[in-house]
Amino acid sequence: MFDLRPTRQYRHKIGLIRTGLFNDSYTPIMDGVTITVKNYALWLNKLLGPTEVVTPYMPNYKDDEPFPVIRFLSMSTIFRPPYRIGLPDLDFILQNRLKRQDFDIIHAHSPFSAGLLAKKVAKERHIPIIATFHSKYRDDLTKTIAFKSIVDEQMKRIVDFYYSVDHVWVPQESVVPILREYGYKGPCEVMANGIDMRPPADLAPVRKRGAKELGLPEGVSVGLYVGQHTLEKNLKFLVNSLPAIMAARPDFRMVFVGMGYAKPFLQQLASRLGIQKKVVFRDILYDRELLGAIYARADIFLSPSLYDTFSLVVREAAAFQTPSVLIKGAIAAEAIRDGQNGYLSENREEAFAAKVVEALGDQANLASIAETAQKTLCRNWEDVVTEVKERYVRILSRWESSAFPNVQQARNTVSVGARA
Repeated sequence: MFDLRPTRQYRHKIGLIRTGLFNDSYTPIMDGVTITVKNYALWLNKLLGPTEVVTPYMPNYKDDEPFPVIRFLSMSTIFRPPYRIGLPDLDFILQNRLKRQDFDIIHAHSPFSAGLLAKKVAKERHIPIIATFHSKYRDDLTKTIAFKSIVDEQMKRIVDFYYSVDHVWVPQESVVPILREYGYKGPCEVMANGIDMRPPADLAPVRKRGAKELGLPEGVSVGLYVGQHTLEKNLKFLVNSLPAIMAARPDFRMVFVGMGYAKPFLQQLASRLGIQKKVVFRDILYDRELLGAIYARADIFLSPSLYDTFSLVVREAAAFQTPSVLIKGAIAAEAIRDGQNGYLSENREEAFAAKVVEALGDQANLASIAETAQKTLCRNWEDVVTEVKERYVRILSRWESSAFPNVQQARNTVSVGARA
């Protein structure tokens, strides 16, 4: 392969860096990692240079982004629809296209097919690769694979993946113990995520729009959940807590926004509990302004997940002065201070319901906590990616200051030493 390093070094001197972002899901799937990758791409294009997203093909979907999205061969999965299984090694069109992509740095956001492809591309081009650890992968695998021995083998491959890259990032400090528990003992850095929703100058008209959209006027207490409708998000727990909330506050209404395999189950559960007339289920909202209006109309955001390693939706809700209730000790609750910028509950349905009732019962305190949440939890993506840009530049500077064989030898030495 032709050595492009001199060309790259010239580009870097004039402040131009080409980035490849690799992930195993992207729009129309709207989870936290998709939103992260999307905003990385948007802001890196503005702040650093051409950026492309590489991700599995989604049937009947056409990308409409201000940056290129490279799709590769994929197949459906019965385990976690609408997610897809990527098959990049069988996609010869992809292989030819990637040969023409002169990336300077690679950032993988998944350790699966897209991550392995990212590692291959980085190795072939002699460029650095970063990998961000986003999810509790053992939980995902345990749910879909019945045999512990197979789960253990897959986890070993995931840990090997993180050992094989040059830099490992996590979204917050509390995620590090999960990596250690999985078996990764190497170095990692915290790189927090941001949100693309800015606090409105005047909340009143935004809240009014949300009320109209939901058909829930002022005087009705509204709880909100936004995200994937999966049991991993502890949504059965959430629905089971609702009758106690509604018994204490008959005006309370619960709104769910999103899609996922568990949605029919949750609707049936609400019906069995006799609360279906007080629970609203909405599909995914791609209109971010409309979603912001729904955040604004909600009085409280309910997020009992023990699965998430970082909660973008809690921060999005905070941008519209809607504070959240989370489970005490949950990784996603790291930034929450009970009674200051949110609420923390014990991991029991009755305790969760009581916390929500308590919060809604003191409107003055709720408003104060909402303001503090907005001030403390809302870091925008422009600021985040500005920091990402600075890190990329430092990584490339160190990379180019060493002869490539020495860099590769150092990488192998660190990996072997970290394992030991």
